[in-house]
Amino acid sequence: MVKHLILWKLKDGIADRDAVKAGIKSGLEGLLGVVPGLVAIEVRTECLPSSNADVLLDSTLESEAALAGYAVHPAHVKVADEKVRPYTEVRMCMDYRL
Repeated sequence: MVKHLILWKLKDGIADRDAVKAGIKSGLEGLLGVVPGLVAIEVRTECLPSSNADVLLDSTLESEAALAGYAVHPAHVKVADEKVRPYTEVRMCMDYRL
């Protein structure tokens, strides 16, 4: 099993940050059952004031091969291109074996 964690900071000047966060959450969580090898996925958008990130992706995949497949899966790429990348300026990732 592999954990795939992402933290994003949204761009400044986004008028409806809550709507953007909701779109990211629904888009990414909607990949469960679509992307082979994706075991669990959760997106957190409720940050405490002490946070310096706006969105957290916490996902679990069956293997490193499944993670590689997830990265290029058309459904994932569509969500990333339409709901994530246009609105984020900073992305940090950590992947590790469980």
